[in-house]
Amino acid sequence: MKPIIGITMGDAAGIGPEIIVKALGHQEMYESCKPLVIGDAKLLERVLPIVNSALKVHAIQDPSEAKYEYGVIDVIDLNLLPADLPFGVVSASAGDAAFQYLAKAIALAKDKQIDSICTAPLNKEALHLGGHLYPGHTEILAELTETKDFSMMLTTPNLRVIHLTTHMGLIAAIESITPERTYTVVKLAHDTLINAGFKNPKIAVCGINPHAGENGLFGNGEEETKLVPGIEKAQREGIDVSGPHPADTLFFRAGRGEFDIVVACYHDQGHAPIKVMGIEEGVNITVGLKGGIIRTSVDHGTAFDIAGKNIADEKSMIAAIRSAIELAPKR
Repeated sequence: MKPIIGITMGDAAGIGPEIIVKALGHQEMYESCKPLVIGDAKLLERVLPIVNSALKVHAIQDPSEAKYEYGVIDVIDLNLLPADLPFGVVSASAGDAAFQYLAKAIALAKDKQIDSICTAPLNKEALHLGGHLYPGHTEILAELTETKDFSMMLTTPNLRVIHLTTHMGLIAAIESITPERTYTVVKLAHDTLINAGFKNPKIAVCGINPHAGENGLFGNGEEETKLVPGIEKAQREGIDVSGPHPADTLFFRAGRGEFDIVVACYHDQGHAPIKVMGIEEGVNITVGLKGGIIRTSVDHGTAFDIAGKNIADEKSMIAAIRSAIELAPKR
C-alpha cells in the first residue's frame, strides 16, 4: 500500500503553502504515496492562482475523507488563520498555527493514521511570538513524542550528515558532547540506514578541533575524552564506524562515496557542507523518535522575502516527500 504522508504547512506567511502546491502538482507524488496536507485550506486556495495551478483544494477533518487523487489537494483544515494573512511578515498567529499543524500531525502519526511526517519550514521568531519557545521542529517533535535520544540528519543526493548537537552555542555544544551521546548518535545513524536498506553502513565521525586535535596539538584532548570511547563502544558491537577524522577533508571523502554518513559535532560543522553540496535538494530528517515516527523536512527556511511571488523552488519539498516515503514503515 502507498504510505500516507502528512505534510504540515509550516509558517503560512512564508513559502510553505507555495512549495506544497507546486510539489503536489507533480503527478509522481501521487504515484508513490498518499499526500495529506495539515494546515489551512483557504491559504492553499489563495496560492493556487499565484502559482498558476489548476489543482483543487479538498478541505476535510479526518484522513478517512481524503480522495488521494492527482489534481486534488486533501487538507486537514485546522482553520486557524485569516485568508488575507500577509506574506513575508512575522506574526504570532502564524507561529502558533505552525505549531498546531505539527502537533496535529504528531497526533495522527501516533494513531497510525499517517505513516510519515513531512514539514514545510517554520519561522523561529514567529514560533516564539506565538508562545512556543522551542529552537525548531526537532525539539517540538522530541517533546511531543516524549523522546530523549534523537538527532537531526541532513541529506543531499551525495552526502548524509547526522549531528551530535544542533541548536546551541559552540561552547555549550562542545561541553554537552559525551561518550554516551557519541555512541547514541552513531547507533541512531546505523539503525536508520539499516532500516532504509543499507546492509553495513560505513560511518565516519568528525573531530571537534582542527585536524581532529592532531594528537593533542590542538584543543584540550576533547577527541580522546568525548568521542573515542563512544566510537569504540559502537565498534565492539560490530558497527562500521571510524574516527575522529579531520572535518576539513572528511566531507569531501564522504561526498565521493568513502562513507555512507558523517557524524558532525555541532550545527555549522554539518550544515555548511550540506548546503554547499546541494541546498536545493537538501532534506532534514529527525531520527530516533518514539513509536518509529519518521519526520522529514525541506532544508531551507521560510524565505519571507520571496513569499507569495511564485519564485520559490519546490525541489527540496519533493526530495523531502520522497525521503518520507522511503523511510515510512511498510504496511
